[in-house]
Amino acid sequence: MHYSLAGLRAAFTCEDAFRQEARLAALLIPASFFLPVSGLGRALMIASILLVLIVELLNSAIEAAVDRISLDRHHLSKRAKDIGSAAVLLALINVAFVWFCVLWG
Repeated sequence: MHYSLAGLRAAFTCEDAFRQEARLAALLIPASFFLPVSGLGRALMIASILLVLIVELLNSAIEAAVDRISLDRHHLSKRAKDIGSAAVLLALINVAFVWFCVLWG
């Protein structure tokens, strides 16, 4: 548990994107409790937001590992970082899709 909390602390202090997404989660998760949706809908809405945070943590870990190996430009390093970024983008699109489906479906 100590290492997990240290990881969350590191992500929050060192990663701008994680801080932005954590702020988004801090707004949207409580907001979901004020919306007229079913329990399952609310669970899906919250899970989609938590998935963004999870994917961002993994993306940040990939970026840190790649940077630790070498700061030199390399096409495989770029590919790894781009794929991690794409995963975050898909997770964010998933939030919009899930919230849209639950609220207007």
